[in-house]
Amino acid sequence: MIAEDRVGTTQLEPVPEPKYWHLRTVLSEALDSEFSVGEVLPNERDLAARFGVARATLRQALEQLELEGRLQRRRGVGTTVAPPRVGVAVGTRRHVWPGTADDTWQPADCALAAPSAAVADSLGTGRDEPVHTVRRSLVTHGQPVAAELLYVPPAAVPGLTAIDAPSGTARARAVLRELQRGELERQESAVELGSAGAEDAKELDRLPGAPVLVVTTRYLAQGRTAALSVATYRADTCRLTFGDLGDVEIHHGPETRAS
Repeated sequence: MIAEDRVGTTQLEPVPEPKYWHLRTVLSEALDSEFSVGEVLPNERDLAARFGVARATLRQALEQLELEGRLQRRRGVGTTVAPPRVGVAVGTRRHVWPGTADDTWQPADCALAAPSAAVADSLGTGRDEPVHTVRRSLVTHGQPVAAELLYVPPAAVPGLTAIDAPSGTARARAVLRELQRGELERQESAVELGSAGAEDAKELDRLPGAPVLVVTTRYLAQGRTAALSVATYRADTCRLTFGDLGDVEIHHGPETRAS
């Protein structure tokens, strides 16, 4: 709430902590002391009765803990205690093409089709001009953690021929191999918070609308965009790192402990 004092300045009145946030803190402490990674939590009715709260309040607290990566909701299983976040390097000081030897992404498919208008504008291609769309996935410890769409204009892979493969994994590898023949000048990345659409949710084993981190990377060669990557990471699972020494953890104490 906002109030004005006698000299006319505006001050913020203290707001009590929301009930769901207090419950989130209590639940977080319970996860640390009573449950192990992968263990299924009791159902919402039992949890609400244990803590003496309405189920709506409980759902808010559970959703917050899921966003923080402490819990996972799994189809046919329920709500489980999540493992620690996986450190995923999304940028280093070295500029490298996707698909190089140390790249852990797995190509799954490739198609030649016109992309969305936003992607076409980013690539500098015509709205109706087909581009190679390579679909890749990132799996860590047997768990899908990210999905990527890599858009490559035909001009960036002039040596690619239909002989390599018309589609599928072989075609994806051929596009990546040909892309690496160019001289990469630099790459630029941006990160934003988003929500999983139907396709991403299915591929990442999440529910539609689950929080995700979207990393968009432009690969530039000869002064133009040679490839555009749109990678979607599970926000509950991944801790993105940047730079050669980016794998840093910060511990703030038990209430806001980095997972």
